[in-house]
Amino acid sequence: IKLPAAAFIGTPSDTPASPDVEKPTGKPRPPLMVPPGVSNVALGKKVTTSATNALPEKLAKITDGIKEADEPSIVLLHKGVQWVQVDLGSSQEIYAIVVWHAHDTPKVYHGVVAQVADNAAFTENVRTLFNNDRDNSDGQGVGTNREYFETNEGKLIEGKGAKARYVRLYSHGSTESHMNEYTEVEVYGRPAK
Repeated sequence: IKLPAAAFIGTPSDTPASPDVEKPTGKPRPPLMVPPGVSNVALGKKVTTSATNALPEKLAKITDGIKEADEPSIVLLHKGVQWVQVDLGSSQEIYAIVVWHAHDTPKVYHGVVAQVADNAAFTENVRTLFNNDRDNSDGQGVGTNREYFETNEGKLIEGKGAKARYVRLYSHGSTESHMNEYTEVEVYGRPAK
C-alpha cells in the first residue's frame, strides 16, 4: 500500500477521545499479505453516497488514487450518519479495504462501519467486515471494533476473501466535526472465481 505523507506527528494530549480508542503505535503497520493477482480494484470505480450535497465529480476523488491530506483531496459530506459506496463493477474476492478519512489533523471518526454486498441496495448477502459503532447510531448493529486515530496509514480492514461487488462505508462525524470526510478508499481484491 503506497502511503501518503504524514500530515502530523504524534497525538496531542488534548485530543478528545474515549478510553476505548486505539492509540497510534508510532510504528509502521505490518505489510499487507495477499494472494497473487490482488490489486486495488476500486481505482477509478464509481462512488455513490447517502449525502445529498456531493456531486459525482467530487465523489470521483474517493477512488482517484490521490490520498494526500491537502484540502482539494477531501470530500466533505453532510453531518449525521452518511455512507459512501464503491461499485467494483463485478464480483471480487476482497482481501482488504483501506479507507482514509481526512488525516490532516489527529481526530477519531465515529460510527465507522465497512460492509460488502452483492447488490447496490445492500439487501443481498450483506456482510459487515468492521464496526466500531458502539451505540448503533448508524443502524447497522452494535459494533465490537475499537475507534482509532486517523493517520496517513488509513484504516486497513481485513476482507478475508469475501466475495462481493459493492463496498459501503459508514461514518458519523469525528472528534473535530459533525461533518463526514473522505479522502480515499482502496479495495484490494481480484476477480471472484
